[in-house]
Amino acid sequence: QVQLVESGGGLVQAGGSLRLSCAASGRGFGAYGMGWLRQAPGKEREFVTGIDWSGGSTSYVESVKGRFTISRDNAKNTVSLQMNSLKPEDTAVYYCARQFSPWMVTPRTVADFGSWGQGTQVTVSS
Repeated sequence: QVQLVESGGGLVQAGGSLRLSCAASGRGFGAYGMGWLRQAPGKEREFVTGIDWSGGSTSYVESVKGRFTISRDNAKNTVSLQMNSLKPEDTAVYYCARQFSPWMVTPRTVADFGSWGQGTQVTVSS
């Protein structure tokens, strides 16, 4: 059973940056695609970004392209999300997530994930 623990959230002004990190426990981290989801108050959880098991392929929702960068370190069982040029509409709880099966193509939707962490709050003030 995988355990995902996020860190790095907080309060930042618009235009600022934050870096989220996710530490994964359990076996087989390097076999699974990973990603980040987010959920704003009163809204459904949405896909933000995904990275395949090798780290060689990534995907992003259109609204964060050019501002967010996902990366992973399979030796350390971690995945990170660098968020630059933050906007108030980025405010949400951000969840680290793991694909529901190993060796799949790059995750691109919420439905591609089977496990996620407790989340970390990101608040962007205007």
